[in-house]
Amino acid sequence: MTFRMGERATVGKLIYNVTQAEWKTNLGEGASARVPEHRFLIVRVTVTNSGTEQASMPLLKLFDGNGNEHRELDNGEGVEGWMGFLRMLNGVETREGALLFDVQPASYKLQVTDGGDTESEIVAYVDIPLRMDSDPVLTEPPAITPGPSGKQ
Repeated sequence: MTFRMGERATVGKLIYNVTQAEWKTNLGEGASARVPEHRFLIVRVTVTNSGTEQASMPLLKLFDGNGNEHRELDNGEGVEGWMGFLRMLNGVETREGALLFDVQPASYKLQVTDGGDTESEIVAYVDIPLRMDSDPVLTEPPAITPGPSGKQ
């Protein structure tokens, strides 16, 4: 099962909705800024436990076009609303937050699961298209036009 961003992806008792994907060249500012190996991808998601018992939301994975797996980072320092490392949802609870990845800019599939055992785990995917407009550092600078004398 593959879903688009903004669609509800139901896997077992967990319902995921990926609402935004944002690229960052760093987190924070100055000397204490975190710099990624590639580029930070912040994925904003809402997760609902539709069951009546407590459920665990596992760390998630991205898959690129070649099938390579990229694990979610377990340190969300500098990410507003980071969902945390250990994520338990009470029955009929909804939680909104951010997931963090360090990956090359590209389109990805986010693997979402019910957190079950490997043999019985329910899996779905959410398409994360490449959109680079979320980081102003990545936009092209305006063209320099020569002045009246032909000099810049």
